[in-house]
Amino acid sequence: MRQWTVADVMTREVVSVAPDASYREVVDALLDSGVSAAPVVDARGRVVGVVSEADLLHRVETTGDERHRRVFGGSRHGDAPGAAAADLMTAPAIVVAPEASVAAAARRLESERIKRMPVVDADGRLVGVVSRRDLLRIHTRGDADIRAEIVDGVLLRTLWIDPVVVEVDVADGVVTLTGRVQSRSLARLLVDLSGTVAGVVEVVDRLAWDHDDTSVVRDRRHVAGGRR
Repeated sequence: MRQWTVADVMTREVVSVAPDASYREVVDALLDSGVSAAPVVDARGRVVGVVSEADLLHRVETTGDERHRRVFGGSRHGDAPGAAAADLMTAPAIVVAPEASVAAAARRLESERIKRMPVVDADGRLVGVVSRRDLLRIHTRGDADIRAEIVDGVLLRTLWIDPVVVEVDVADGVVTLTGRVQSRSLARLLVDLSGTVAGVVEVVDRLAWDHDDTSVVRDRRHVAGGRR
């Protein structure tokens, strides 16, 4: 079963700025690209920080100069606070690896309360950016793709269930499983694994089973976890 990673959804064409970029150059980069933050990248391509609108506005507030407050109001004229990106950025940057799972990236964004993260390779070099919007792309997958992954990845490759005995229907991301399997625990596992497939919104369980083995499974777990 396929594991969706950050590399599958990240934006590869990234607007970045150099550590010595002026305040004005950073403002222009953000306004021109329509993003709220940009990685600060050194000469070797390594991410050394992130500079955001919040960082820039904080600098404006500390100057107390009304002329600079108009920078984000649409005006691009007048002097800007004398600082480089290295002086303005938040460091160290919160980053993620391209091989990290989409779920792990989502948890990181949520825990850090940020909207986007630079994606870096093993040497810390910038390879992309992943945002909350990027992570939502997995839910735009077509129903046919979702069904194919469940049939091939879950039924055949993971659980070794013949697709003939289980019907998989997908409509607008809602998966309906119909058929009969050997045990209740296997049916539960099939439902759970289908729910982890990228793009699945909900799983409707219409499965039947030949025997209820849940009590046996519980007893085995109790013995395995009990005191000796």
